[in-house]
Amino acid sequence: MKKIRVAVDVGGTFTDICIMDEDSGAIRIEKTSSTPDDPMVAILNGVEQGKIDLSEVSMFSHGTTVATNALITRRLPRTAMVCTEGFRDVVEIRRANKEDLWDTYKDVAKPYIPRRDRLTVRERVDAEGTVLEALNEKDARRVAEVLKKRHVKSIAVCFMNSYVNGANERRMRAILKEAMPDVPVSISSEVMPEIFEHERFSTTMANAVCAPVVVDYVSRLSEKLAAAGYERDLLLLHTGGGVMTPGSVKDFSARLAGSGIAAGAIASRFIGNLCGYPNSIGFDMGGTSTDVSLVFNGEPRITKDWYIEYGYPIRFPSIEVLTIGAGGGSLAWRDEGASLRNGPQSAGAYPGPACYKNGNVTATNTDANVVLGRLGTSLAGGKITLDPALAETAVRETVAKPFGMGLHEAAEAIIAVANANMANAVRLLSISRGYDPRDFALVAFGGAGALHGAAVARELSIPTVIVPPNPGVTSALGCLLVDVQHDFSESFMASAAATDPRDIEEAFLRMEKSAVERLAHEGVPEADMILQRSVEMMYQGQWRSLSVAAPARIDRISDLIEAFHSEHEREYNFRRDEAPVSIFRIAVKAIGTVPKAAIPEYEATSHLPEPTSRRKVWFDGKAYDADIYQRETLAAGAELSGPAIVEQFDATTVIPAGMSAVVDKFMNILIRTKG
Repeated sequence: MKKIRVAVDVGGTFTDICIMDEDSGAIRIEKTSSTPDDPMVAILNGVEQGKIDLSEVSMFSHGTTVATNALITRRLPRTAMVCTEGFRDVVEIRRANKEDLWDTYKDVAKPYIPRRDRLTVRERVDAEGTVLEALNEKDARRVAEVLKKRHVKSIAVCFMNSYVNGANERRMRAILKEAMPDVPVSISSEVMPEIFEHERFSTTMANAVCAPVVVDYVSRLSEKLAAAGYERDLLLLHTGGGVMTPGSVKDFSARLAGSGIAAGAIASRFIGNLCGYPNSIGFDMGGTSTDVSLVFNGEPRITKDWYIEYGYPIRFPSIEVLTIGAGGGSLAWRDEGASLRNGPQSAGAYPGPACYKNGNVTATNTDANVVLGRLGTSLAGGKITLDPALAETAVRETVAKPFGMGLHEAAEAIIAVANANMANAVRLLSISRGYDPRDFALVAFGGAGALHGAAVARELSIPTVIVPPNPGVTSALGCLLVDVQHDFSESFMASAAATDPRDIEEAFLRMEKSAVERLAHEGVPEADMILQRSVEMMYQGQWRSLSVAAPARIDRISDLIEAFHSEHEREYNFRRDEAPVSIFRIAVKAIGTVPKAAIPEYEATSHLPEPTSRRKVWFDGKAYDADIYQRETLAAGAELSGPAIVEQFDATTVIPAGMSAVVDKFMNILIRTKG
């Protein structure tokens, strides 16, 4: 029996590898330097460094940044788009909106496919799905020959109204395949069969440009793993919070955009539920950015309004994650109005904070934490040594002198601004969505999450902070906890009150048949399949919809209408029971459950080891003699009183003065923000 599970999370600086023994639940971690030119090299280096026998591995799961980086850097293969005549510029016209409404000089980026490679054919389908004009095959073959001569590597087919009838798109794909059998073709009626042509075209375009890059990477990695003894499918984390096999990647490549960010949200949800908090907020703070996610009643918030570059939405369902430029390397600076700012500019991995001794002279959050004693003089088990003198000089010159502050006052001001920025991000994802942060626990992880988590929680009156056993590699742990998952949806635009339950039931059964076939194709046994229904609805006259869960069998539309009123009240704080409701879209989430290894539990004791040292740590303008503990010496049940610092290989946990903490049976540190 194969007994080892491996999860890999590729970051900008480090590639984290999480190795779990299925029998004991014991987890060990490895970190290796990332190789941006080819992430696969770092993965294989990590496998070798961790002495992993791939023939003993039952699951290899991977959160990848390949699709994200390809879209950001625009290192994309030449891709073409085939459109209905007269509609080649849909992706360039977009919604005619801007990211910064008041900046008239800042233009939205150009489409991933330039205009010269967006060709047209004659065809037409009306809004009811009736074919008014069949695909003009002469046009189609002419276009196929042109694209063949241009040696395009991928093609997107986007016809008007194909979301209700994709017959013309399917015929176009067949003709393209005759001419170019090895070129992937994405058609919008299968990638995203929904109304709103820009969003559908944009998603299909992103899917097409990512396909050659992702398929090449996944194929090479799969071959390398197989050659080393791995016998199962490589599982790839997608933004919806599940995994997909290489067989699905070629058809839905854009689902991997944002893959790495989703891993942290998944791990945060798991840890919150494990600790008995079905409502939790993920707080993943790294070196350059902070990712915030939210889980309510045990389930993450899902959005379809996301993008890698503004103006080009990718409408696959995704875990909602808010990212801001706040991390350990974020720079402190003075704006034109003489106010102190923090980030989003960052010192990055190199030169890094001033205390890294690589030439940076501007203060960062890391430098401020060193000055305040919250960080020691080394990181990563001594691999990185910090110079307190350089940190003090940077804080003094960047903030203390310009603002007329003392050294420690300036350092606390830097941290206060950073914490305020991160607290605002949490507010955007909680209060502005109708959730009270006081009803949640904050799961703090990442290299710097445990360093700032307690202060951010206090700012928001969050009563509990959960620090997992290995905060720095928690995102990699998330890759171990996912199931195979696919999302199916189609437009269903009708008045809710006038809808016959049999019609919507028929539509659901049709999608569920496709879902079962997809899972079966990926080797999921029928007993491990879970199908979850949902319906998106709105008040008539609106164009923004809300999703509500639908029962396994729909007998009464009135139940769905009431569920929508309740969800609208929670989200927007009002409901209009007298207003007519429209159904907009129906969806099915198809889950193939993967057996989870048990997380070990430890018997609680009251033993608290002697601190390894003490040092002065500053909180609220006052210096304290704080106890310093090593994380590996803390047993389950250990109780600590702030101020205290807990150090470990991949993170530092700060328990401020006036707070207390306890180590639970799963070895998480629970910080009580009210003492």
